[in-house]
Amino acid sequence: MFFSKIKENLKKTKENLDIKISNVFASKKDIEEIIDDLEETLILSDIGVNTSTKICDNLREDLKKQTDKSEHAIKMLLKKQMEDILSKNSAYNDLEDDEKKVLLIVGVNGVGKTTSIGKISNMYKKQGKKILLAAADTFRAGAIDQLEVWANRVGVDIVLGKPMQDPSSVIYDATKKFESSDYDLLICDTAGRLHNKKNLMDELSKMKRILDKNLKDIKKEVLMVLDATTGQNGAIQAKSFFDKTNVDGIILTKLDSTAKGGVVFSIVNDLNIPIKYIGTGETIDDIEKFDAKEFVDAIV
Repeated sequence: MFFSKIKENLKKTKENLDIKISNVFASKKDIEEIIDDLEETLILSDIGVNTSTKICDNLREDLKKQTDKSEHAIKMLLKKQMEDILSKNSAYNDLEDDEKKVLLIVGVNGVGKTTSIGKISNMYKKQGKKILLAAADTFRAGAIDQLEVWANRVGVDIVLGKPMQDPSSVIYDATKKFESSDYDLLICDTAGRLHNKKNLMDELSKMKRILDKNLKDIKKEVLMVLDATTGQNGAIQAKSFFDKTNVDGIILTKLDSTAKGGVVFSIVNDLNIPIKYIGTGETIDDIEKFDAKEFVDAIV
């Protein structure tokens, strides 16, 4: 089910990348020309210069070690290099039966942050986990109400902030409620104003400090929601958040709306941040844990 969904979601990215790769092999060229053209193709497919160069340099080395230099063999080696990039630090640990966890969800407005929280809550609720949400996006009109709708829809508890309330005070209240009951997972929504606004970055750092202090022995992850349609701009956003909040992973949304899915490679390679979840559609069940092999198989 996952592969069929992701394959359909990545249709535009596949058309952008796979057809261009096939065109590289359409005319007779020597191996070096083929690899040079493949590198250019990867760069133009939002995979990024550094990452495309790394993939093709490794491809050259791999080809030196084998006699088969057919189109099929080169494609298989290319896919292996792409998969290796995405597999870096990508293993996702599910909640153990007795493990508690906190997710701090960050990202600019409009990327699908609140919707992703709802979907993740639903996924873990189905696994029998008890979940608490914290509505700390107090600056955006309607954000609190939107998360409350998701909480009611999924059937999980929520700590509600008030419009323009200090977001960190909402996080503080949520940590106290989390401690006082047998919750397994605390998911915190945060403000999503532009990533280059210093006061937002400072606020996110403050939230992280409160979580670390009040829930000292609880495992925590900062997950950034990225809109795949932004391409390389998404990588810039990720770097800005990473500098301030130590992003542990990416939730990638809107893959079905773009040909720029290749951006995941430069995010993972340049920033060493793994992709943890991807949105696979519009319904409440349309979110999946990221699988590097299935992703690459769907685009090449």
